Amino acid sequence: MTKIDIFSGFLGAGKTTLIKKLIKEAFAGQQVVLIENEFGEIGIDGGFLKESGIQINELNAGCICCSLVGDFRTALQQVVEQYHPDRIVIEPSGVGKLSDVTRAVEGVAEHLDVQLNSFVTVADVNKVKMYMKNFGEFYDDQISHASCILLSRTQTASEEKIAAAVALLREKNPTATIVTTAWDELTGEQILKAMSTKDDFKAELIAMAAKANEEHTHEDEEEEHHHHHHHDHENGVCSCGHHHNHDDDDDEDEHEHHHDHDEDDDHDEHEHHHHDHDDHDHCCCGHHHDHDDDDDEDEHEHHHDHDGHCCCGHHHHHDHDADEVFTSWGVETARKFTKAEVEHALTELDTGNYGMILRSKGIVNGGADGWLEFDYVPGEWEVRARGADVGGKLVVIGSKLNEKAIAELFGC
Repeated sequence: MTKIDIFSGFLGAGKTTLIKKLIKEAFAGQQVVLIENEFGEIGIDGGFLKESGIQINELNAGCICCSLVGDFRTALQQVVEQYHPDRIVIEPSGVGKLSDVTRAVEGVAEHLDVQLNSFVTVADVNKVKMYMKNFGEFYDDQISHASCILLSRTQTASEEKIAAAVALLREKNPTATIVTTAWDELTGEQILKAMSTKDDFKAELIAMAAKANEEHTHEDEEEEHHHHHHHDHENGVCSCGHHHNHDDDDDEDEHEHHHDHDEDDDHDEHEHHHHDHDDHDHCCCGHHHDHDDDDDEDEHEHHHDHDGHCCCGHHHHHDHDADEVFTSWGVETARKFTKAEVEHALTELDTGNYGMILRSKGIVNGGADGWLEFDYVPGEWEVRARGADVGGKLVVIGSKLNEKAIAELFGC
């Protein structure tokens, strides 16, 4: 099956430079056909691209989306049937609407053995605001219909300029992957991956948290421990920190926490890290235990008053989907962090001042420290070196997040 990639962008944005890089670094060994549509009478890019061994069908009489829709469809069909290429790269006129181009491609693709791989828009970071103001209809169309937006000339732009451009682009397209890293820091393979797949930290972390919840619940359901309490409860709290409202004659309590202790035992066989608290209606993990007075043997599950999280960071089972239980904060950023700044932020997440943090993950430009990647779970985090990525990104997953404080913590 032939993959089709469409590269849009205003004149001079850097489409041809990007295509050259991909041909050299990502498309090597593939049979590639480039279909160009220059706005004007003479195509200026065809010559050097032909030198790369790429076959080119150049359409010069007008925009694909306008007078050449018929010719374009014929050309595309001929390319597929004659060459059976691995990939077709379409570079329409810089003033064309991406939505019209994709519609024309989709019309042909229905009848051919092809796959629409990506709709890419190249945007000059220094001209985003100006083009939105002066060429809104055409420029906004290119931005809003892209699956991936690659910012060009970021190597000479300030962090503030890049951040302002990303904010404007996000207003028009909330879901596209936006590449902010300078192209010479990235390989063609990295750019191709960003074009072809959606790298969603937030979805990844929510899925991981949901999986951890399933595993934790499964373990709890399979392990039934009988606990013999031979001690008095002062204010209804046993030494493990759990609150049990037992009848005086209750001898046995079956529940999902694992306890093994006598009255004077200081040892508590329990995987949760307990903290002192003043609320005698809840154990440290935030669960409320409410037993009937007539029960001699009590089997119970947890009743959640805390969005499904305990203080140890574990998520306990109840009848809510992950997107109901977790909230998330995420940001794309071109800001450069020092390793010390990242470590400080991760240490701060453990203080409880930012909400009940379950997981955090990020990839950032570390400036002199190189690119950094970090992972955080309650009480444990790691910062490690890594290669350049297409852009910086941070995600925090948890419950009752103080998003403003988190944004200030990371300076985003």
